[in-house]
Amino acid sequence: MLEQILGLIQQNSQAAIVQNPAIPNENNNDVMQTLLGAITGGLQDHAQNGNMQGVMGLLSGHGSGNGMMNNPIVASIAGNAISSMMQRFGLSNDAASGIVGSVLPGVLSGLVSKVSNPNDSSLDFNDLLGGLTGGNSAQSQGSGLDFNQIGYALADGKLDMSDLMRVGGSMMGGGNNTSPAPQQGGGMDLGGLLGGLLGGK
Repeated sequence: MLEQILGLIQQNSQAAIVQNPAIPNENNNDVMQTLLGAITGGLQDHAQNGNMQGVMGLLSGHGSGNGMMNNPIVASIAGNAISSMMQRFGLSNDAASGIVGSVLPGVLSGLVSKVSNPNDSSLDFNDLLGGLTGGNSAQSQGSGLDFNQIGYALADGKLDMSDLMRVGGSMMGGGNNTSPAPQQGGGMDLGGLLGGLLGGK
């Protein structure tokens, strides 16, 4: 997961970091690593502290495009990245904000593209969300919850009954866990998650 995200940062950093006179060349990689830490740390914080719905909404492309920086999760990631850059590299608020504003939307859009594309095997929902919650794809499957099914269901920007049937099938009959409440194994309120996706904005 980290390698793929760092690759996206490198792809989107040529003008904002590599060619930026405010950043000495020897600091380029450190600035990129600072961004990487802010992105993964921010997503992990939200995923592990009850906002899995928001993380999944972001990674499925909700609020992408020009409005992405207004997403609360993205705003918190941006704030942490700006603060870290100012402290570590002595950048002004304007300079750090300019870097983050130039790089972060492209990185997150690339991440959304990877996890929502069934033909791109470099990074999927199981791998990404398993990493964010401290588990792995095997643990995700063991809990009966197939993040890939949810990711593909959300890829078109809506969740309908056929999508729910696919997700439900992966939970109820797709694994060896026969527990009546498999979502508890993953520390996730699936009812609240699906309710929010169906009824929330």
